Amino acid sequence: MSINVPQLAARYDAVVVGGGHNGLTAAAYLARAGRSVLVLERLGHVGGAAVSARLFAGVDARLSRYSYLVSLLPRLIVDELGLDVTLRRRRYSSYTPVGDGGLLVDTADRARTRASFETVTGGTADHDAWESFYDLTARVARRVFPTLTAPLLSRNRMRAVVGDDEAWRELFEEPAGRAVRARFGDDAVRGVVLTDALIGTFADVDDDSLRQNRCLLYHLIGNGTGDWDVPVGGMGAVTEALRDAALAAGTTLVTNAEVTAVDPAGEVTFVDDDGHVRQVGAGHVLAGCSPLTLDHLLGAAADTEQAPEGAQLKINMLLTRLPRLRSDVDPAAAFSGTFHVNEALTQLRAAHAQAAAGEIPELPPCEIYCHSLTDPSILGPELRAGGAHTITLFGLHMPARLFRYDNDGARDCAVKATLASLNSVLAEPIEDCLAVDADGQPCLEARTPVDLEIDVGLPGGHIFHRDLSWPFAETDAEVGHWGVETAHPKVVLCGAGARRGGGVSGIPGRAAAMAVLEHG
Repeated sequence: MSINVPQLAARYDAVVVGGGHNGLTAAAYLARAGRSVLVLERLGHVGGAAVSARLFAGVDARLSRYSYLVSLLPRLIVDELGLDVTLRRRRYSSYTPVGDGGLLVDTADRARTRASFETVTGGTADHDAWESFYDLTARVARRVFPTLTAPLLSRNRMRAVVGDDEAWRELFEEPAGRAVRARFGDDAVRGVVLTDALIGTFADVDDDSLRQNRCLLYHLIGNGTGDWDVPVGGMGAVTEALRDAALAAGTTLVTNAEVTAVDPAGEVTFVDDDGHVRQVGAGHVLAGCSPLTLDHLLGAAADTEQAPEGAQLKINMLLTRLPRLRSDVDPAAAFSGTFHVNEALTQLRAAHAQAAAGEIPELPPCEIYCHSLTDPSILGPELRAGGAHTITLFGLHMPARLFRYDNDGARDCAVKATLASLNSVLAEPIEDCLAVDADGQPCLEARTPVDLEIDVGLPGGHIFHRDLSWPFAETDAEVGHWGVETAHPKVVLCGAGARRGGGVSGIPGRAAAMAVLEHG
């Protein structure tokens, strides 16, 4: 939805650069507070990476094209903005094929999960360790998550909030690989735990930077439970609810408007749909774009050595049916949670080493899930009746460097290797289950980090805009602030690159709005 650009006012209390879900969140809060708000979106639609789309010609399936699950969106934001959003819990947490069997984590049946661990690992020690570890992370989640919608605490204060020296050491101080090795004996179980440290983060599990720990933390604390839920209607339903909230509050929204410059004094230059260069004044500028993009808009020199680098391959598929497994586990159970493919710890480390050396991993680790098993509403009636299902595949350790010089060729190679990796744990090739579109082409779309950079402006295809930060202040100057401030008083971040950003959360958008409202 857009308006006729000549109707724009000369000045707004707030101009939001980018109509992603965080930008819409910020706009909704500010407009509800009585501020005049303008959102400028480069693309012809809002939502950024949190969108749904009909990807295949003549096929009535609306897939979450980029981001696909929700954990970090606080209930507080849903309630404060009155969002019409339904999130559905998945019964099965995960399934991991191991040989001709597999490890099934059934959140509704502890005995079944314990028996599965015993079959795969030869004992119950790792199941006991599993319960102990996730009891620990659940306590951390309950204590830490509420702080994400409040001003920043100091590191020491956050440690006091956590209130558990063991948890603090394992999650905040030591490389994640160390704690996981100490707790678990089985290679596959170790990998299942550590994949949450690597989603969208190119790192070894023993990296001294601890960026893998920060990624793990955010994957474990969502809404105080760490649950990853399915958005009914697809990810686009979340964006649509935020868009509607912003518009209902009086936000002016313009699509096909590419911002080309931001003056720290409060002026935004953009090119409209007709190619005309326009300027608008702003009391505050809220940057829903990445920090790297904001630097460019401000005319600041970018630190190329610190340029973000995404590290994932996203494959969207429509199947005529779910593939058969080597085990006797029902595919509907295995695919409704996270289905881990060649993600044992040794496999994760081998793939990282190969990718760091500039090679597409020989056996790419990846994980998949089936949205339509939990929420069939994204499929048309004929597809539902015929037993069709969507499959989302997220490939790890596929950094942008592998695709920079020949994106199309490298994409083809990465897809081929990834499908072969998936097929190695199935009882039949996934290709035998692929639907075809109206043109007779397989219903499969792959997006590399370079594609994400082009499609939705993610620098280096980094889904978090840059490496995730700790959810507390790391300098005295940050304490009591919102983690969105920049060197310019009238310019704040409101996207995933802010502190406490990443994921579909709205947290940076709300924080930016709070910072602006506090400013007066």
